[in-house]
Amino acid sequence: MFRIYHVAFLLLITTSLFAQTPTKWTSQYWPARWILHPTAPSRQYGIFHFRKAIDLAQKPTRFVVHVSADNRYRLFVNGKSVALGPARSDTQNWNYETLDLAPYLQAGRNVLAAQVWYMGEGAPFAQMSYQLGFLLQGDGDAEKVVNTDATWKIFQNPAYTPIKNDIPKLRTYIVAGDGDRVDAAQYPWGWEQPNFDDKTWVAAKPLNFPTKPRGLGTDGNWGLVPRTIPMMEEGTVRLATVRRSENGKMDNAFLQGKAPVTVPATTKAVFLLDQGHLTNAYPELTVSKGKGAVVTLSYAEALIDAKGQKGNRNDVEGRTMRGFDDQLVADGSDKRTFRPLWFRTYRYLQLTVETKGEPLVLDDLVGQFTGYPFEQKAQFAASDTTLKSIWNVGWRTAKLCAGETYYDCPYYEQLQYTGDTRIQSMISLYVTGDDRLMRKAIMDYDHSRFNDGLTQSRYPSADFQVIPTFSLFWVCMVHDYWMHRQDDAFVKSMLPGVLSVLNWHEQRIAKTGLNGPLEWWNFVDWSAWKNAKDETAGGVPAGAKKGGSSILTLQQAYTYFRAGDLLAHYGQNERAEYYRDLGRRLNKAVLAQCWDAGRGLFADTPDKSSFSQHANILAVLTNAVPIDQQSALLQKTMADTSLTQATFYFKFYLFEALKKTGLGDQFVAQLKPWRDMLAMGLTTFAENPEPTRSDCHAWSASPLYEFLSITCGIRPGEPGFRAVRIEPFLGDLTTVDGKMPHPLGEIAIQFQKTPTGGLTGNVTLPANLTGTLRWKGKSVSLKAGKQPVSL
Repeated sequence: MFRIYHVAFLLLITTSLFAQTPTKWTSQYWPARWILHPTAPSRQYGIFHFRKAIDLAQKPTRFVVHVSADNRYRLFVNGKSVALGPARSDTQNWNYETLDLAPYLQAGRNVLAAQVWYMGEGAPFAQMSYQLGFLLQGDGDAEKVVNTDATWKIFQNPAYTPIKNDIPKLRTYIVAGDGDRVDAAQYPWGWEQPNFDDKTWVAAKPLNFPTKPRGLGTDGNWGLVPRTIPMMEEGTVRLATVRRSENGKMDNAFLQGKAPVTVPATTKAVFLLDQGHLTNAYPELTVSKGKGAVVTLSYAEALIDAKGQKGNRNDVEGRTMRGFDDQLVADGSDKRTFRPLWFRTYRYLQLTVETKGEPLVLDDLVGQFTGYPFEQKAQFAASDTTLKSIWNVGWRTAKLCAGETYYDCPYYEQLQYTGDTRIQSMISLYVTGDDRLMRKAIMDYDHSRFNDGLTQSRYPSADFQVIPTFSLFWVCMVHDYWMHRQDDAFVKSMLPGVLSVLNWHEQRIAKTGLNGPLEWWNFVDWSAWKNAKDETAGGVPAGAKKGGSSILTLQQAYTYFRAGDLLAHYGQNERAEYYRDLGRRLNKAVLAQCWDAGRGLFADTPDKSSFSQHANILAVLTNAVPIDQQSALLQKTMADTSLTQATFYFKFYLFEALKKTGLGDQFVAQLKPWRDMLAMGLTTFAENPEPTRSDCHAWSASPLYEFLSITCGIRPGEPGFRAVRIEPFLGDLTTVDGKMPHPLGEIAIQFQKTPTGGLTGNVTLPANLTGTLRWKGKSVSLKAGKQPVSL
């Protein structure tokens, strides 16, 4: 699906990396020092190279080091790239990687080299920072020879300058950082190789404060913590098609690495290249000759027409590139390879070549795909084979929105927002079984809490932003994790933060019983809200600023009920019942003040001037409307097009309401917007209905989770997934086959509907897991192993 021809995980990705982190480095000062350039500014833009040569009597069987940098590093051993890091976080939870370098070392002379960059004011918003620095600590006596100190050499690379890829240039909200401009004539080519002559380099300057793990000492700087997620996946991807050439000839053989392209002297040539699908990759462009030629690499999810619209993503005629840029200035030598410091997101990659007095040879262009190493373990197939395309494109969307954190979108922001992450986490659990990135995200948000008691809306983030509704969804994420994983110590550690979020919202309940005026940005959905003119930011329903929003009040109740489950499980029964009762009182206030008997719907505010799907979906999810009336209310909510409609993001909660009310048979019919995206040529699912900014937004990949939890019907029967409840909803489907990972193994189902409306098939549960199968009001018990079923 990703056209990955070769996949090579970076250094010991999933085996000894991290697993052997000695506890001493989390509880004592480190002998190694943070090092930097002795004269260059430490908080301004700069790209630096570090080197250290060592001699070893013999090839080691183990050579473990701990390494980090600010902003980021790329580590080489004897010329081979072995690691990229550190995993993004904040300064008081600054990650270091633990690596075994033994496979890359040899008897005799060895060279460790690192490229470290500090982007200054052009850094991505997702990059938090203290100042420039590089750190490498040997694990024991054998490795301490590589400790960072003044014996390391450093060079500031003058070849780099930043290219602004900002909001004015791209005419939209983009905070993914600057691009790279590299002047090959100033680049120290081969700097990472063992035989490079570094005699003109200067000694690195150690910082004068001690190096320490989190929790020690008096200084702030970096509080070091071990990385908790694996290194990123990397594999080769190649562009598929040359879609357009101007003033030059290029065919697909170049993209396959088989036919270099020569651009004549004093020529401006433009080549538009199509990956065929969106990807995240480090492009690697190799050129020869062409001294002084400027090559601009531009990246875009889609091309735009004269009105700035994307239209069908496959179309190129009459369309132009408006995208993120990098640039290489050739020095006339052979085989110079440009690779940006950070990955780029693109379906379309445009090369603009402007030569001077001699021709330039484009030798090759290849991408190195990167992302969190999620492995697709779930499967889904049904009698409607068109659903497979939704599955595949949804999985690509989820993959591209996951790296060292979850991303809302890889092209524009790369920020980890809670509303997005809750949905992404459920996809991760169900499709891959890997809970490590979800666990890290929950911790990241807990670390983001500020003096109000709320979590920040996105984190890590150098730009402070608060969305109170996302703080509530963080509490729900903790509840989700608790339902799917047996990890009591971790969940309990989140309860103080949970309580602070609940308290903030409780303090803002008005005498009416509804929410009063709320601070910050109370985002609900990118819907066309009516009568919300008093709200200054997008995505906010009426009643947030002045008070009285049924939607925000109901989301508060929704969260209190989940918090009550958590608190009761951990022995806080009195507090649990308090919040459950508070949730019921919020429901009662909404019913009394916002129910419109004439329309049979909940209004957005007590003045009943606007109505939305959102309020009525939440009324179902919270039991604000009696259970026996919920199905009818939800049917009306889906049918009434005069309501403010839920967009892709909030349809996740619509799908949850379908599940709750036993209307899951209608789920597949709700997928028309996803089919429409496929018809528009999208290869990932977008942020919003057309016109949309982002073509890749993981909250829109929610059908993956729903195929498994609604259509296949697989859900936890008890907290920690200690039991399973399977209640499939096939709708118009006649067959469904699915499987998903569980902490104990694999859950697999295979069902067929009978002509009389019954269900037959097989269920397979892992050892030590039991559960229940439900169908049309009937149920049977399930045991471990494979078993035939008939209802």
